[in-house]
Amino acid sequence: MGDRHTWTAAPAAAEHARSVLAAAWSCAVSAEGGREEFVGAHSVAADGRVLLRVPEGSALLAAAICSPRGEPSAVLEFADVAPVPVRNRIRARLWLAGWFVPEDGQLSFRPTCAVLRRPDGTVVVDLDELAEARPDPLALAEAQLLTHLADSHPDAVERLTRLVEADSLHGAVRVQPLAVDRHGLTLRIERARGNGDVRLPFHAPADDVSQLTERMHVLLTQAGLASCPRPLQRQRTDREG
Repeated sequence: MGDRHTWTAAPAAAEHARSVLAAAWSCAVSAEGGREEFVGAHSVAADGRVLLRVPEGSALLAAAICSPRGEPSAVLEFADVAPVPVRNRIRARLWLAGWFVPEDGQLSFRPTCAVLRRPDGTVVVDLDELAEARPDPLALAEAQLLTHLADSHPDAVERLTRLVEADSLHGAVRVQPLAVDRHGLTLRIERARGNGDVRLPFHAPADDVSQLTERMHVLLTQAGLASCPRPLQRQRTDREG
């Protein structure tokens, strides 16, 4: 069986891109024929510009200062990495092409093109929409929320599989929380061959952690009223035997 992806009530591309920018810890920059990786060095201005703090010895800084136009072209790459250990942990990649301009002791990146690749395909993000979008309100808390769910409440994760169609669980060997945003929770279903992602949408958006707690309780209540999927019933019986 191939991967099965169900993206219900998912964030729009611009919002997803801003969430990646907000949560990513590192940034890879390709410019002037070279490539540098910067860790914990970028921030995002309200208008969507990426601000990068670089060391004095950086070739990128030298290029920005010495460029005849003062605007070296570059491509920035950001990876959206699942906080819970799963197969294929890169959930999305964001590329920004544009120009660097020295500004107030750091480099200001002005994007001219934005491309987001996620499981449902690759999309060119409108720059005006990117500038106006805001990160998902749970983006910065997501890593802690998902690791807590996976490490401390594996029984809750198993219960949530009752909301998944039985054919999506066929051959499942492990189910882990892959992503959460204000619109819903995504589970990664790992099989002996291949993986699949299933989206469990919330009944209403969650704009903060307290609302997320309520939305999760609703999902767990719904799961408690559902029957256990047969594939997992068989797996449980085999383990107990």
